[in-house]
Order: sequence, then C-alpha cells, then structure tokens
Amino acid sequence: MAFRDRPEGRRAPASEPDWLTLGQAAKYLGVAQSTIRKWSDQGRVPAFYTPGGHRRYRRGDLDAFLERSGPGGRSAGGPTVLIVDDDERTRALVRASLELEGFDVREAESGTVGLSVLEQDPPDLILLDVMMPQMDGWEMLRRVQERHGGAIPVVMFSGQVDEQAAGDAAERGASGFIGKPFDPQQLIDRAKQILGARPV
Repeated sequence: MAFRDRPEGRRAPASEPDWLTLGQAAKYLGVAQSTIRKWSDQGRVPAFYTPGGHRRYRRGDLDAFLERSGPGGRSAGGPTVLIVDDDERTRALVRASLELEGFDVREAESGTVGLSVLEQDPPDLILLDVMMPQMDGWEMLRRVQERHGGAIPVVMFSGQVDEQAAGDAAERGASGFIGKPFDPQQLIDRAKQILGARPV
C-alpha cells in the first residue's frame, strides 16, 4: 500500500487514521465485515492490500462511496423502495445495500417528506423508521394505511426493540419489524421476501 499517495488535503485528526482495517471500515460504515468485503470485491469500495494480503480502506474513499450512493444516484430499474429515516447515514447505507441488489431507491428524511414522495411516485415497499421528530413512523404508517390500505407493504425499524413493538407493528398493518442496529442484509432479505421475487 502506498501511504505516500495519501491526499494532503484530506487528513483526519490524529485520533482518526486515514487508513482503516476491514473491521474499522465496517464499523465506520455501520455494516458487517462481509458486506464491505462484498462491496470491495464488486469494485464499489476501493480496497488496498498490505504485503501480507490484508485489506485497508481509505476514509475518504468510504465517504465518497456514501456520497455516490446518496440521493440522485443512478436508477437501478428494479422494484422501488422508499426509505424514510431522519438519520442521513442510515439512509445512505441502506440505499447502497439495496441498489447493489437491483432495487430502485427513493429517500425521505421525515414522515412529511415521505408522504409527499409516496403521493408523487408510489413505491413497491416502504422501509420506515419508528423514531423521528415531528411525525413519527407510527403516524406515517397510519396515514399510509388510510390512503393506500395494505397495497404498499411497510417494514418498520427502530433502535428500541421489544416484543411489544414488533406486535404493535403487525397490529397496525406493518409487514415486518427490524431492530437497529441491523446489518443492511436483514432489510434486503426482508424486502425480497415481501416483494416475492429477487429483483432483476
């Protein structure tokens, strides 16, 4: 690995190294090591190799990956998924994971924006965070059910997980409930299961 190629303008603070191990990079992105390994094998995230064959990731490349995977990214042409979450980082990670699997992804940073996107271009599936300011996920779910009945499946996710929350989600008409933190593969698997077929 050529450390001398490090861009001068992109130095992290001394406490945060520019180069990350596989485990550090996975933690930085909030995904499993197997997920980032898959992304680098597919050429989506550049990986450098030490003389001993260990992967190293440049922090700037990870940030660029998240930027590329954000809103305005290339349409994948598969089933459309709307992600509604006030956490931009979570949206970017879930978007990147779903797009790798062929889904077309839309994003909304709040329940209000989510409902607006929903009316403009109804998705095939909604991934909805429970804990959001102003209009929370439960209220958005109620409004989706009022307007569309069960025509658009909704998978809820939350950092506060208990058996009652999963039961509440089912009672209120959600198609699934996943606790955070989660590996994006959980959402992909659930999306495939709900939509009934692997996207093209």
